[in-house]
Amino acid sequence: MNTTYPFTAIVGMEDLRLALLLNAVSPAVGGVLVRGEKGTAKSTAVRGVATLMPPVAVIDGCRFSCDPTSPDPACPDGPHGADALSDTRLARMVELPVGASEDRLVGALDIERALSEGVKAFEPGLLADAHRGVLYVDEVNLLHDHLVDLLLDAAAMGASYVEREGVSVRHASRFLLVGTMNPEEGELRPQLLDRFGLTVEVAASRETDERVEVVRRRLAYDEDPAAFAATWAAEEDALRERIVAARALLPDVRLGDGALRRIAAVCAGFEVDGMRADIVTARAATALAAWAGRTDVTTDDVRQAALLALPHRRRRNPFDAPGLDEDKLDEILNGFEDDEPEPEPEPDGPEDGGPGDDGPDGGGQPPQDGPRPDGTGGPDLPQQRQDSGSPAPQEKAPDGASGGNDEAPGAPAVAAADPFRTRRFTVPGLGEGADGRRSRALTAHGRTTGARRPRGGALSKLHLAATVQAAAPHQRARGRSGPGLIVRRDDLREAVREGREGNLVLFVVDASGSMAARKRMSAVKGAVLSLLMDAYQRRDKIGMVTFRGAGAEVALPPTSSVEAGAARLEKLPTGGRTPLAAGLLQAHEVLRVERLRDPSRRPLLVVVTDGRATGGVEPLPRATRAAELLAGSGIASVVVDCEAGPVRLGLAGELGRALGGPVVTLDDLRAENVSALVRTVRNTDSRRAA
Repeated sequence: MNTTYPFTAIVGMEDLRLALLLNAVSPAVGGVLVRGEKGTAKSTAVRGVATLMPPVAVIDGCRFSCDPTSPDPACPDGPHGADALSDTRLARMVELPVGASEDRLVGALDIERALSEGVKAFEPGLLADAHRGVLYVDEVNLLHDHLVDLLLDAAAMGASYVEREGVSVRHASRFLLVGTMNPEEGELRPQLLDRFGLTVEVAASRETDERVEVVRRRLAYDEDPAAFAATWAAEEDALRERIVAARALLPDVRLGDGALRRIAAVCAGFEVDGMRADIVTARAATALAAWAGRTDVTTDDVRQAALLALPHRRRRNPFDAPGLDEDKLDEILNGFEDDEPEPEPEPDGPEDGGPGDDGPDGGGQPPQDGPRPDGTGGPDLPQQRQDSGSPAPQEKAPDGASGGNDEAPGAPAVAAADPFRTRRFTVPGLGEGADGRRSRALTAHGRTTGARRPRGGALSKLHLAATVQAAAPHQRARGRSGPGLIVRRDDLREAVREGREGNLVLFVVDASGSMAARKRMSAVKGAVLSLLMDAYQRRDKIGMVTFRGAGAEVALPPTSSVEAGAARLEKLPTGGRTPLAAGLLQAHEVLRVERLRDPSRRPLLVVVTDGRATGGVEPLPRATRAAELLAGSGIASVVVDCEAGPVRLGLAGELGRALGGPVVTLDDLRAENVSALVRTVRNTDSRRAA
């Protein structure tokens, strides 16, 4: 574990070390998710734990690493008899690349042999290679969702199931699952985040001496890796022996009723969803006791387990950072101890101490210091109550409210109103971008709509009927005489599936003086924040361009980190003129560059403005020409009309017509309003029909 970096140089590395060791002691804990900025030795620590895993005994020649003492009865290479030869090897460290295919992960069948010979010719995947070892996924937040689903299902069940057109293969797959990620590049879905047993946050130290030691050790390793490893060999051997001892002790550890009640009280107190948190915390507390060489779980074990198992399970909003309020945790545990004392009293306490004793407890009642803290571990979304109705006329800020100075810094940032569920906007046509939940696309998963010849590589989604139909006319010419169907490679057809893709949603936000009335800008920010949440849930990339004063700027380059977009929105100032044309031209340039980088991801432009244009020469004609340029590039767009007040110019509607996209008001964004409108139309049609 110490092969390269000193732990003290990375904030949170001791927690990471402990989390990895607990999983080595008890793989049932469910793995570790490591969150941290780039360059914090996340991958180094994970690779280090693989060297500490005890050697495993395997059946010689078994591709699925069956244990000789209890071989898997369903092993595709079995059945293994009692006289099968065995071998001992080091536990494997298997890395799952972000761009891996489903077949590479779970394995693939030889379709030709399955059809022609009726045999299950199976080529194992990474899940088989990682059995009884470590499966490491770097940048797990960038892994395709369907691969994450397969990965975590195998980790939870301890087995991998491969289904291909009626041919089924199952094999054991129990491994220590470790994922690392940089939150700046996007988050995991909360439901997938919950499937990791423990989570740890790491960050680089800001202490000079500690950073110097990191560099010194790295240079020493580069100069002579063998000598450097020998320096830490004794410590690694001691850790390996301690893991073996803790594994042997684990079945004898007693998780008493008192400890279970504490675990349940903590999970209930932090309002985590479901029961997985309770189970993982109990397993981690048991592993902690075994690691310490004890057979009883203590309150300290419960506390440490909760700090590792709960932070990522209590996010109430997609933009909340994982975290846990330690003061609230101590308050729950201390208050619980007063109501439910430990079964064994303190050895130096009075045996029959009654109420009124003069001691440090002061009568045994916990202090009442007012309401409990809310326990939020990360920054809450900015919220401000939004008044219904239009703002008063005097609240409307004219263009150039800063006295005509286009370079004025603008008004202070206004907090966003409460977010809401928005209607879904899509890109027309059929794309082939990354899997998501927004627009129609040809994807690896979805409903089957047809068949085609394989495009190359391994065939994963066989269209059986189309394959048989292609092979059937040639059976006589191929000399078929038996019951088997003679199938050749050029007969194979793969299924064409239609699902949904994620898009690049580029927000162009008007931050000029015409938007500066506080209630109005609060509503606009609430709407954009709601659209950001929708983009998060639909697996989109997002970007943000803002325009005010003398020009436009890219507030957020296209990224998978929707949290970064929410942070930029929160700090967005307002004021100055309205250079609408500059904002649209900047958006065109961003989309042009992004199309070169990621041509398969289709863009959706969301322009949030009242349609006024006051910046530059001929502002309105220039804005119209910029909109027509975007429309001519085939970019799908939506205009969110923010105009308010009794007098409306309808300029956003003209902008929408130039862009060739729909125009919606802030109220139209709400999904519940759209549903109510649909119900009203249907009821009206029913009455007319009657």
